[in-house]
Amino acid sequence: MVMSYQGARVAPSKQPEKQQISVKDHMATNLISFSPEETIEEVIRKLTEANISGGPVVGKDNQLLGIISEGDCLKALMGEKYHNQPSIGLTVKDCMVTKVIHIAPELDLFEVAKMFLERRVRRFPVLDKEGKVIGQISQKDVIMAMNGIKGQTWH
Repeated sequence: MVMSYQGARVAPSKQPEKQQISVKDHMATNLISFSPEETIEEVIRKLTEANISGGPVVGKDNQLLGIISEGDCLKALMGEKYHNQPSIGLTVKDCMVTKVIHIAPELDLFEVAKMFLERRVRRFPVLDKEGKVIGQISQKDVIMAMNGIKGQTWH
């Protein structure tokens, strides 16, 4: 006689509902932005006073024109100092990066994390449907958000 024991029958448990974790929930919205006409000296002062590494360059109506970073400022300074030339009044427009990858506020945070790893950038500006800067998300923002999430909430 063969006996089979399958144990107590238990109804399958419902898994916790997976939630989308979007950029808009973790992006910085109180940004320090720059205009194309600002001098590099003004940018350096703002960056050091606010203890930030860069920010968006915006035009009229908060339209994204580019990004300026510490690295861009360092390149400008190195050109002047290395060649022992006085400051020639470089502006943001002269030094900013204009090919900027931007993202939408509805984008999933996991996708943004993948983009950070693939693109090797430190920040993404967040634009609304009209192309206006509404925020910025950094690698640090993503790390802080991921650190507080349980493993079952990703989808």
